[in-house]
Amino acid sequence: MILFKDKENLKLDNQVSMKPEYLSHPYISGNKYRKLKYNLIEAKKTGKQVLLSFGGAYSNHIAAVASAGKEFGFKTIGVIRGEELRSQIANNPTLRFAETCGMTFKFVSRSVYRNKSDDAFIEQLKAEFGEVYILPEGGTNQLAIKGCEEILNISDQAFDYICCPVGTGGTMAGLINSSGKHQKILGFPALKGDFLQEEISKFATSKNWQLILDYHFGGYAKIDDELVAFMNDFKSRYNIQLDPVYTGKMMFGIYDLIAKGYFPVKAKILAIHTGGLQGIAGMNQKLKQQNRPQIV
Repeated sequence: MILFKDKENLKLDNQVSMKPEYLSHPYISGNKYRKLKYNLIEAKKTGKQVLLSFGGAYSNHIAAVASAGKEFGFKTIGVIRGEELRSQIANNPTLRFAETCGMTFKFVSRSVYRNKSDDAFIEQLKAEFGEVYILPEGGTNQLAIKGCEEILNISDQAFDYICCPVGTGGTMAGLINSSGKHQKILGFPALKGDFLQEEISKFATSKNWQLILDYHFGGYAKIDDELVAFMNDFKSRYNIQLDPVYTGKMMFGIYDLIAKGYFPVKAKILAIHTGGLQGIAGMNQKLKQQNRPQIV
């Protein structure tokens, strides 16, 4: 169903290279492409015609599911965190895009949204919408991890460290499972805390990994002017745009760790650019409202 051609790794300097997963598809970008691949195949196989998933106001996952539905012939439903967003679709780039792809929204309160994984809530959704194919928030399940295991190829065995941003942990688990014994997988969470250790351990088949917890910049979807300046400088140097929630924080962390001597001098580092560029428009809206520097 989904065809993918590996893009050649981009060499940034003598120590760091980047795998440009964000070039996989214009809208079903990066790790979302990988996570959806086998789920869409399974949905078709089981005769499901409607995809239902969960996300917030600027969710990369919601945008990707909506686009995938349009491209591969599924109806899509997005359960969106925040009832107030119902009246803000026109001013929200992510939700506006998803709506143009044909997605139907169900807006729920934050307290209700916390039940997104509960069986009773899932049954309520099935009763309301019928036979739907459920995709979890962020897209992480066993089929998603199977897709993410295909990110690395044989030529990537040359690298000592594989670095990736972390949201729900599925991409990192896939990288761990397909990595070599000589490699170490470093994950840079966008969220505070180390609660993802347990989640990743559910799916990871090796122990050659570590979460780097110091570069969340205050938590999910939070950034500061230093990060914006880094991202803008990175784009001017390499002509590669980073997203503010995931890859920007990861690349900032990688270069900060290099400066602090974390990596051996001759270590080869591969950074996975997981996409998420659609979120820049929404972040710039917030930055403009706060009269702060914007992402270029």
